[in-house]
Amino acid sequence: MSLTKNYDKYRSFQYLEADKDYTAFKLASDTNRVPAYLIPLDEAQEQKVRQLLQDNIYISMHEHLGIFPDNVFETPHYIREGRMFTGFEGLAGSHWDAVFDNLMNGLCQIHSKSGWKWSEVLHDLGMRLCDIAHQDFIIHCKGVADIEQAHREGKIAWIATMEGAAMIENELDRLDILYGFGLRSIGITYSESNALGSGLKETRDGGLTAFGKKAVERMNKLGLLIDCSHTGDQTALDTIAHSKKPIVLSHIGAKALWNTNRMAPDEVLKACADKGGVIGVEAAPHTTLTRKHRKHGIEAVMEHFEYIRDLVGIDHVSFGPDTVYGDHVGLHHAYSSSLSLKESKATQDPDMAYEPVEYVQGLENPTEASHNILRYLVKAGYSDEDIIKVMGGNTLRVLREVWH
Repeated sequence: MSLTKNYDKYRSFQYLEADKDYTAFKLASDTNRVPAYLIPLDEAQEQKVRQLLQDNIYISMHEHLGIFPDNVFETPHYIREGRMFTGFEGLAGSHWDAVFDNLMNGLCQIHSKSGWKWSEVLHDLGMRLCDIAHQDFIIHCKGVADIEQAHREGKIAWIATMEGAAMIENELDRLDILYGFGLRSIGITYSESNALGSGLKETRDGGLTAFGKKAVERMNKLGLLIDCSHTGDQTALDTIAHSKKPIVLSHIGAKALWNTNRMAPDEVLKACADKGGVIGVEAAPHTTLTRKHRKHGIEAVMEHFEYIRDLVGIDHVSFGPDTVYGDHVGLHHAYSSSLSLKESKATQDPDMAYEPVEYVQGLENPTEASHNILRYLVKAGYSDEDIIKVMGGNTLRVLREVWH
């Protein structure tokens, strides 16, 4: 990134009148919701951070850039209003040049109980694009050139993403429509099974369906990046095998370190890398824990990173922190069913006790994650070459191959 972001202080929907044009909620701060935390560095390390930032592109493979209500239990009402605010000010303090934003995700219940309906995801996407169209700090990213432009100009390339494809039902052409609206990455499933394949919550994984194979072929033709972070293991393996292009696991960890459904076994991690893909390490609360680090913090996250690095090589690992602007732990309590959290944490291993946290220190939101991941790598003595790869270079390589 450039060392200074060119942010003009725009706030979401400021062109409208609160409580006249839309229902206003008191929102969480996107800059200081919890006490700030930075990994301490010496002056030489600080200088290295500055140099690395100035010269290289940094990409988060997975985030949620919307701001949630200060009282997170107001979120269902906020969602039903269908107008998600974006953390522009928070992003202006981040190190990211490009961010994959997963929109309302499993919370997209604007007018249904279960969410993910075609009309709902188009509403969500269209509303966010309308907000973005009224400002000039965020660039709606449609290709690698937009990421390079954002880096040059001190802006952020916003990459529209959906974690699952349930909304296309049995209509392949809906993938074309989503691409036409600017979507550039999509998951096969979001935990629940759909017409394409099995989600991670299933006890029996039937793999990629015949329709799923057609969908993968269409995604390849369109230039949609395919994500298998929430699929069952066999569905992920089938997708990797059937795709002509690399796929990603944008936000995940190693099942060998923390044996839950949300983590991936070595077989899936290796298959993704062998196809040329990239694995982004997750940091959402209570996900990438380890037996050594049972309180979730950056040390636990980096243990997953280093395990996967050693397993598949430095060219195939990056970061998809999966953070939000708001109370992420509270959000999990409010939406446990919609987010399939019980099933995601399911395990047959009795030795899975952990210490709950109110938030993940140092990785509380997309901004803080961008600072501390880089600082950790510098402090740990990673080479410039390896830092450049894992902070964005590996993802850029895949995007150049997949996007048209």
